[in-house]
Amino acid sequence: MPQVTMYKKVPCPFCDRAKNFLENKGVKFEVIDLTGKDAEMQKIKQETGWMTVPIILVDGKLIGGYTDLKALDEEGKLDALLKG
Repeated sequence: MPQVTMYKKVPCPFCDRAKNFLENKGVKFEVIDLTGKDAEMQKIKQETGWMTVPIILVDGKLIGGYTDLKALDEEGKLDALLKG
């Protein structure tokens, strides 16, 4: 099973939606809270090229944020990606 990682901060309604979405799909994932960790936040933004949270990765590959996650699901591509 692929490793799913989500970087988030508080408050972030899109982070909450992404977390709930993944949990409802039964996906095991790691949440890394970057609240108050500005240097770490800037580092992950530079590494991924993604400037907003959540930042969702599958096996280290950028998926994007919540709307990107939902779009993959609606296109029928997310389940295959999560099964590896």
